[in-house]
Amino acid sequence: MGDGAQFVPAGALKVLDELGAALAKLPSDQAGVRIHGVSALSAVLGASGVVGSIAEALMGRKCAPVRAILFDKTATTNWALAWHQDRTICVKQRLPVDGFGPWTIKRGLQHVAPPYDLLARMVTLRVHLDDVPAQNAPLLIALGSHLAGKLEVDAYADVLEQCNAFACLAKAGDVWAYATPILHASAVATNPRRRRVLQVDYSADELPGGLEWLGV
Repeated sequence: MGDGAQFVPAGALKVLDELGAALAKLPSDQAGVRIHGVSALSAVLGASGVVGSIAEALMGRKCAPVRAILFDKTATTNWALAWHQDRTICVKQRLPVDGFGPWTIKRGLQHVAPPYDLLARMVTLRVHLDDVPAQNAPLLIALGSHLAGKLEVDAYADVLEQCNAFACLAKAGDVWAYATPILHASAVATNPRRRRVLQVDYSADELPGGLEWLGV
């Protein structure tokens, strides 16, 4: 897919209540909460769901949600996120497979950096449960930066000079879709209000060597 696309899916406002209820018990004092085993999300994020159908339209019927993170930013948890690429996936168990590594544990879940070409085929959806105007720390993406491949940190400045930064403003119910490894960031909110975003990575690939997606 291209840099990013904004969607207002049919039934989005109705499903916000379902998502809010499903996510209500998760911690609200952390920068990002990795989600696994919340059964109420399956119908929404699966290929026939309100959110999953967007991924299916972009990637085909084989796609599935492979990782989900809730970002719950408020006036008291008003963090900034430096420019970076998302370069890890979440799997069931650690296995020695060529091209996969290094390995890390995040929130008790096994993560690994896969080959970049796998990341390049993935799509990330950001489901907005609250309005995100310019003053409430919208996601910033560097347009076209995913085409530059895996970037070292000291290359970010040069890439940002060549790629225009774009702010992904949103209303509650909007869904932004972008290439998973795109260079992105988030500033501190200047007029902070609650800003809940459910971020879901989708892939249509099967993993090699016995590795398995953990899934959502």
